[in-house]
Amino acid sequence: MPDDRLIVALDVRNVLEGQSIAKRLGDAVSFYKIGLGLLGGGGMALAMELKLEHGKRVFLDMKLFDIGATIEAAVRGLAQYDAFDYLTVHGDPHVVKAAKEGSAGKSLKILGVTFLTSLDRSDLDQGLIKPGDLRELAVERAAIAFDAGADGVIASPMEARPIRNLPEAEGKIIATPGVRPAGATANDQKRVATPAMAMEAGADHIVVGRPICAAENPIAAAREILDEISV
Repeated sequence: MPDDRLIVALDVRNVLEGQSIAKRLGDAVSFYKIGLGLLGGGGMALAMELKLEHGKRVFLDMKLFDIGATIEAAVRGLAQYDAFDYLTVHGDPHVVKAAKEGSAGKSLKILGVTFLTSLDRSDLDQGLIKPGDLRELAVERAAIAFDAGADGVIASPMEARPIRNLPEAEGKIIATPGVRPAGATANDQKRVATPAMAMEAGADHIVVGRPICAAENPIAAAREILDEISV
């Protein structure tokens, strides 16, 4: 049984590249993330193909943000296909509540985004986010998302442990992007950790994209990560 704690982010240009990587990974990987970057290249069709034809789990990373009525309608439309396991929305309470209303009666899990792993305190300052330590603010934002009904949150590995320790986090999902194998380049990520560090910190899933998709041998890269988290 493949270890679904590893979610492979298909950070590629189009559906053909995504199909190629998924084919090369075969049975070694059971969970994939489809993000905004792939939507214009057939990402939605690929997501449904992976789920309905190949039995994979699918994480639709949309990071939705809008007024409540629009969020509810958007999520209801996505949930109707029963083709997605996780969907991301911004962790703001009104967004999470509306998303949960839209997914009512379906198995789709709503994950609230805390802060992107590509951001640091200077980025928050430019965005007029209130003063304070970024990690502490991420934990606070996770608690708010949980209280609003989120099934889980997206946070960097740096925040996974304090989020896991929250009373509100019992039974909730923590998925951590910003995961890089030892020696891999961080690219545009600023708050990163190794796969083992992320799992030890309390993550349920690690999300890894370019270190696998851009590797000369994707399946070897994936298996190396799977071996690391299985220790």
